Amino acid sequence: MTPREWNRARTELAGRDPVLARLMATLPASRRLQPRDDPFTALARSIVGQQISVKAASSVWERLLSTVPEFCPAALAEARVEALRACGLSRQKVAYLQSLAEHFHLRRLDPLRWRELDDEGVVTELTSVKGIGRWTAQMFLIFHLQRPDVLPLGDLGLQRAVSLHYNRGRKVTEARMQRIAQPWAPWRSVATWYLWRSLDGEG
Repeated sequence: MTPREWNRARTELAGRDPVLARLMATLPASRRLQPRDDPFTALARSIVGQQISVKAASSVWERLLSTVPEFCPAALAEARVEALRACGLSRQKVAYLQSLAEHFHLRRLDPLRWRELDDEGVVTELTSVKGIGRWTAQMFLIFHLQRPDVLPLGDLGLQRAVSLHYNRGRKVTEARMQRIAQPWAPWRSVATWYLWRSLDGEG
């Protein structure tokens, strides 16, 4: 998303949803969603970080980059399993990473083609790779492809933020989240980002 699109999203969301208007007022207008890494690196990092803390993921990632300094699909595909395991990766994650590397190396995944696909098309293509589920694909849509209208209903952070700001702290169903989010379209990624940021001061 360009800065102009981001500002348009802010204006439209604030006009439709007083909760989002209040949350936006707590952050500088210049602070916004920033793209992350190249496609291969972004997806590899998401696999490394699955089911472990941010701190642990960062440590494993740094060791991985030391082990595979020229981090690219070909180099990762050729890396020894034992060397990757020594980085702190489970055998399953090593298999996932090498499968991802193979998909890129053999062009089974082609980032240029994703420009032609809608969000669900990209999700379908990404989730054909072992180790990439719907949540990971949606994070990729938001943070790498900068798609503006993604609503990751299965994300625990979004669920918590919606519960706090729209449901008095009570648990919300996905159906209720969808109803709450209807006015956010076509900027649901932006709304989600602000709701995530509202949790930054927690714990």
